[in-house]
Amino acid sequence: MSTMDKKIVGRLETIALPELGIDELEVRVDTGAKTSSLHVDNIRKYIKEGKPFVEFDIHPDIHNVNRLVQCNAAISDIRKVKSSNGTSEQRYVIKTAIRLGVEIWDIEITLTDRSDMNYLMLLGREGLGEKFLVDPAKVFMNVLHNFEE
Repeated sequence: MSTMDKKIVGRLETIALPELGIDELEVRVDTGAKTSSLHVDNIRKYIKEGKPFVEFDIHPDIHNVNRLVQCNAAISDIRKVKSSNGTSEQRYVIKTAIRLGVEIWDIEITLTDRSDMNYLMLLGREGLGEKFLVDPAKVFMNVLHNFEE
């Protein structure tokens, strides 16, 4: 894909995680982060049909802490991740669909406690793939379009 074919994203964007029931989530785009990470609460691992799953809670609207979305996803991996403050932790990794503007693709997301951060999700360079160029001077370049299911 040539540079001319890539879409521009800003340092902040609004995405959807349709498989998790999240339709609007403000994220920070960070090319310095390899993996994407999502702030979740009450992580619980369980086995379903012989495969490991994780159940967790998301408060997708930082302005409305009463809104809670309970999610379930298959665990695709467990990885040791070094955070921006230099500490390492084991994290569950899930694979799920992401929608940014009209683009939809699968990404891996690590689940963690980002309660001390300004944004619930960090969209890292692996999650961006080769689809986008980042303009750090811009924000909310890609408006979500609600599609009829």
